[in-house]
Amino acid sequence: MGVAGCGKSTIGAALAARLGAEFLDGDSLHPQANIDKMASGTPLNDDDRAPWLAEIGRRFTASNVVLVIACSALKRAYRDIIRAGDPSVVFVHLHGTRELLNERMNSRPGHFMPASLLDSQLATLEPLQGDENGVVVDIAKPVEDIVNEVSPVLSRALL
Repeated sequence: MGVAGCGKSTIGAALAARLGAEFLDGDSLHPQANIDKMASGTPLNDDDRAPWLAEIGRRFTASNVVLVIACSALKRAYRDIIRAGDPSVVFVHLHGTRELLNERMNSRPGHFMPASLLDSQLATLEPLQGDENGVVVDIAKPVEDIVNEVSPVLSRALL
């Protein structure tokens, strides 16, 4: 989980490979209307996100294999919607500075999410709370270091 540009797809795919899990990029579950809205530079609202978040939660319970899904899950309420689908979900919050996030967003060609929406995402972000099952990692670290840090946490959760 995290704002745009934090590396959700890259880290999620690497974690899934390490854990022998299936990877799904949550962006692929957005309805076209959401993608069009973001591409135009308009942030999604809670009503836009609700069906998408419910689908993400449903995917966890519908899967008969270990599943890693990359999605923003910016607010506690959003994570609650996902957990309603599967209470055992563990969130990995990929956290970084605005400068690093902006740099990454500006260097990825062809993505529908413009860097102009970064500030709205940062304003919406609610960090994981103490009663939420999850871990926070610094995205300034190399991908391999992040995977090494997070894999044991997720492996324990799978037991």
